[in-house]
Amino acid sequence: MLKGIDPVLNGGLLRILDDMGHGDQLLLVDRNYPAAAAGRPVVRLGEIGVERALRAILSVFPLDTFVPAPMERMEVDDDPRIVAPVQERILDIARTYHDRTLEWGVVPRLEFYERAKAAFAVVHTLEAEPYGCFILHKGVITSGGG
Repeated sequence: MLKGIDPVLNGGLLRILDDMGHGDQLLLVDRNYPAAAAGRPVVRLGEIGVERALRAILSVFPLDTFVPAPMERMEVDDDPRIVAPVQERILDIARTYHDRTLEWGVVPRLEFYERAKAAFAVVHTLEAEPYGCFILHKGVITSGGG
């Protein structure tokens, strides 16, 4: 156990987050997502959902400020205007950790699966709500530390 580190951030996940560089992408996915299919490293967080996982991750993970949408969500029912309740809550959480205006990037479902093949890693949760699948773009730590 480490002091000041969220216990959700196990050693494997901390290692992955630390090894990631600026612009690398991390998938945060629900229980129905085929996490191993893309061939990327998978960290399974057990019986927590995406909201709890996101809070832990964003406590140490800067979102990119060089791209317009450092948070992307899987499109719901082939309609980019639909936002699932879990997606609304995730964006609200992310906004508390990000200094700039934060809006969704929307990725069609099949394109999301293709993009997963280039992700750095996949964080798999047991989130029960559908469409709990997200892409986080890693940012940089400034000289001030944040």
